[in-house]
Amino acid sequence: MKLVTFTCRGRTSIGKVIGNAVIDLPASDAALPNTMLELLQGGPALLERARAVVAGSCYPLADVELQAPIPNPSKYLAIGLNYRKHVEEAIRLGVKPPETQLWFNKQVSCVHPPYAPVHLPKVSDKLDYEAELGVVIGQRCRHVSVEQARAVIAGYVVCNDVSVRDWQSRSQTMTLGKSFNTHGPIGPWIVTDDEVPDPHALRLRTLVNGEVRQDSNTADMLYNIYEQIAHLSTVMTLEPGDVLATGTPSGVGVGMVPPCFLKVGDVVRVEVEGIGHIENTIVPEPLGLAS
Repeated sequence: MKLVTFTCRGRTSIGKVIGNAVIDLPASDAALPNTMLELLQGGPALLERARAVVAGSCYPLADVELQAPIPNPSKYLAIGLNYRKHVEEAIRLGVKPPETQLWFNKQVSCVHPPYAPVHLPKVSDKLDYEAELGVVIGQRCRHVSVEQARAVIAGYVVCNDVSVRDWQSRSQTMTLGKSFNTHGPIGPWIVTDDEVPDPHALRLRTLVNGEVRQDSNTADMLYNIYEQIAHLSTVMTLEPGDVLATGTPSGVGVGMVPPCFLKVGDVVRVEVEGIGHIENTIVPEPLGLAS
């Protein structure tokens, strides 16, 4: 099942994609909620109810504007240096690899639609991309074992962990350089876990203006998704709708010789096999308090 948050004719709702159509879930079944977070908080029973909707109020996919599937997660967490070849790339740049899982926050105000423009900040010209498979938590959980971890996953999204490299180094937590507004495009939908036979066998790529920059497979992860969930849930309660970005492979712009950062007009496409793609054009950061 592909679950979306979308806007059509001035109204934002949630839906499921079947072929080239989007079924408006609450308009087709009044017992279903209006937001993705509420749907996930309803647990397996509500997801099964959504799965049962196969007809009703619908729109052509081409006529809707896809929003971030979860516009308001309570947490957006990301792991650094979790692909073997990316670690090798980081060592060449003088970065010492961590001895344990390395987690940081992307502040949730960075969450952004899958095809909307991404801002080049006024304060930096070192904007970079990071293709990642995103995991969406489906159950409130704590102290989850590796063996139990898959049961708490609702599904998967494509993420671009957009990074401002000079600001990233201004904080040991990396959070500042990872959390600029618009720097968390995710989507285009949530593909539910039952449709992904093995999340550790998915090809992922980044293309900039059609040029392949990253091309790898989730099999190259140092810590697999279930180990990540077990590690995090030792510390904190994971909530439905929380997003976990599971690491990026080698090929980032800062690792190129010479470094190659994003500039205005660049088009960045991130693909994950079996999930889909997101695509964002780099634009100047606008003026204004709400930008």
